[in-house]
Amino acid sequence: MIDRQQLAALHAQEEQRFVDSHPLSAQLAAEARTNLLGGVPMAWMTKWPGAFPLFFEQARGARFTDVDGHEFVDFCLGDTGAMTGHALPQVAEALYRQAGRGITTMLPSTDAAWVGGELARRFGLPVWQMAMTATDANRFVLRFARQLTGRQKVLVFDWCYHGSVDETLVILGADGRPQPRPGNIGPQVHPELTTVVVPFNDIPALEAALATGEIACVLAEPALTNIGIVLPEPGFHDALRALTRQHGTLLVIDETHTICVGPGGATAEWGLQPDFFVIGKTIGGGMPAAAYGMTTEMAELLAPILFGDSIDVSGVGGTLTGSALALAAVRATLGSTLRDTDFQHMIPLATAWADGVTDTIAEFGLPWHVQQLGARAEYWFCPPPRDGASAAAAVDHQLDAFMHLWAINRGILLTPFHNMALMSPHHSIDDVKAHTEVFRDAVAALLA
Repeated sequence: MIDRQQLAALHAQEEQRFVDSHPLSAQLAAEARTNLLGGVPMAWMTKWPGAFPLFFEQARGARFTDVDGHEFVDFCLGDTGAMTGHALPQVAEALYRQAGRGITTMLPSTDAAWVGGELARRFGLPVWQMAMTATDANRFVLRFARQLTGRQKVLVFDWCYHGSVDETLVILGADGRPQPRPGNIGPQVHPELTTVVVPFNDIPALEAALATGEIACVLAEPALTNIGIVLPEPGFHDALRALTRQHGTLLVIDETHTICVGPGGATAEWGLQPDFFVIGKTIGGGMPAAAYGMTTEMAELLAPILFGDSIDVSGVGGTLTGSALALAAVRATLGSTLRDTDFQHMIPLATAWADGVTDTIAEFGLPWHVQQLGARAEYWFCPPPRDGASAAAAVDHQLDAFMHLWAINRGILLTPFHNMALMSPHHSIDDVKAHTEVFRDAVAALLA
């Protein structure tokens, strides 16, 4: 239904509008290219809409202002890292106080016990350790699983996302065998040596893979989120837990994105029972921090291994991990936000966002669809996919780029790589209505 020539013409107009509106960002981008590869601190910062990345001046609550003075409603929130809202005063104050007392000493701080207790209370697993990022936490847990089971392979779901972990940057090839995910740079070994991949929601394929007896653990998001939102079908998680137990395979749940479901993530909301649990990004209120939890059984098995003489060369840790500064940020964040009352505000906003998009889709008779996962929602240019491969096949890069650029030119920032919005405690229904209006105008222009 989309005229591609019309789409290209509209995109060109929006591109010029973007360039004209952001001269200072353009200047800073040009200067940054002198010494920063691609002109950015991290390569993915070039993946925003527009000819150059926006440079921001300040971010607070659910908004940020760029260096050219434009204010934006931020539905990206640092891809979950700022889900609590930007520049939380209580986190800033905690960081300031702790920095004045010492940032890192390789010793536990007075916040350590509180943080461990709060993680246990929220997520249900009794024993915890800290990491710098969820990627690190996933790496450590995969090591534990291989050590404890004596098995070498891990199982992940096709087009999953668990950070920059080698074993998880894998997809199913056309021949049904694991292959490096497109874009995976320099994999150290072929993924067939480390990883088994099955489609999400495919219980027979999962059962067949686990029956080989070679899988140390399954590493799973409760719902796929980084190829778009792909929800679990009824009975999928029950089967996943039953089959892993049946075949002596450990179950690791990564809730770094699915914390959007509730204060204890999908694990608490859906009654999941993992052996290990990983959480990152948002628990530090924007400060780099992550954690991994485990059952008492796993902790008892790991203790003799972790507290031996060779712990400093175990492949687990990091000198700055669990620093006093990170623990102060986690305590300030989890002690004041991501509570039941916050989700009671956020989830209805995500529903309203989804309803606004759905109304426009229906008005114009488009074969599009909206998915919602707690405080997160997303629109697709297709029916809802049931696995990662169908989600990947449905991506329309040209249309994605236009919709993002149209939105950002009108003060709305969505999550890059997806047409996704995440709500924070600081968003309002007026923010949602602003997106609904911008979305409808974009569709109307496309179909004019």
